[in-house]
Amino acid sequence: MTRVGVDVGGTFTDLVAVAADGAIVVHKVATTPEDPAVALFRAIEALSAPVELLVHGTTIATNALLERRGARVVLVTTRGFEDLLWLRRQDRAALYDLARDHAPPLVARSDVVGVAERMGPAGVQEPLSDPEVARVVAAVQTLAPESVAVALVFAFRHPEHERRIAAARRGALADVPVAASHEVLPVFREFERFSTTTVEAYLRPKVSSYLARLDREARSRIGTLRIMTSAGGTLAPAAAACRAAALALSGPAGGVVGAQLVGAAVGLPELLTLDMGGTSADASLVTAGSAVHDGGGAVAGVPLALPAILIETVSAGGGSIARVDEGGALKVGPDSAGAVPGPACYRRGGTRPTVTDACLVLGGSMPPRRSPTSCGSTRTLRRAPWRRWARPPGVIRPGSPPASSLSRAP
Repeated sequence: MTRVGVDVGGTFTDLVAVAADGAIVVHKVATTPEDPAVALFRAIEALSAPVELLVHGTTIATNALLERRGARVVLVTTRGFEDLLWLRRQDRAALYDLARDHAPPLVARSDVVGVAERMGPAGVQEPLSDPEVARVVAAVQTLAPESVAVALVFAFRHPEHERRIAAARRGALADVPVAASHEVLPVFREFERFSTTTVEAYLRPKVSSYLARLDREARSRIGTLRIMTSAGGTLAPAAAACRAAALALSGPAGGVVGAQLVGAAVGLPELLTLDMGGTSADASLVTAGSAVHDGGGAVAGVPLALPAILIETVSAGGGSIARVDEGGALKVGPDSAGAVPGPACYRRGGTRPTVTDACLVLGGSMPPRRSPTSCGSTRTLRRAPWRRWARPPGVIRPGSPPASSLSRAP
């Protein structure tokens, strides 16, 4: 029997299989964005032996946060606390950059519904009436959300009001998922709890739909399916579908756990890991032979207070698209060419410049035996339609004329 690990990224799907005799098989295929499970099983079909265990690391949640492609969320919260996600903790996005802003919340301000209720440390301060519950349910229905987050003040200690609203909401529209903060993160610190609950609601429709399809397909093909979490452990598919936010760093966490094992095997307990995929680049640390864990981090600038391996993620992968903004500054990401159409050098219809294209133009290469697609030549790339971005004003190469004489390439 064979044990298999599969990491589905935004651009490539990578498989590593360990046979009963210890033999290792590595396989890579292009990800299928319309349904990542297709690429996963396409990679598994390359194996000749039956699969006893499949551990799956996925970046579906990571990429949804990086590219802001999650569900439309309505947040239900205690009246008077509707602006909490915008007020944050009053810390700066960058200590010495007064112009930089925090990433906006995952919910629009117009999609926040206040509830006339209040819990305090000792219990009820303002009762929640049945007419108020009905009003809130109707207000949420009017907004027609794809997902609902319910986060009330002091619900971590006294969840009774939150339970009533969540139950009423689930009963009114069963096909719209509801994430309640006392279920997602029952701890104090309202801002972190509200933000994490919103992340759960934002990701749950996309993640649960994917995992449900994957589980159905897997039952007839493999023995046991486990989903990697951000903390480095695994969950059954049904449990993972209800903990979508816990998968925000699923794929990157698997890479750190793997690096930790490799370090132990070669006697290196202190490691700096870097995992660069198609959509994001992820860095982490292994110290004293163990991955560093954190319970108060952020993904794509959005606070997420669930237990997780400490990973810094930026939207700068091999498929991240470069552009020149209105001020003439070069920007990379968060948009990615993904697997379809992919970077321009893959000759699959991509026309926008990516990090991979830049590396090839500058003299990098991709060994044919490792590449799942064919790459064009540097000469072809220099003639590509996006050549006008190659030398924005003010960028000087060795031997170039003064900046004042530079102009955009035709």
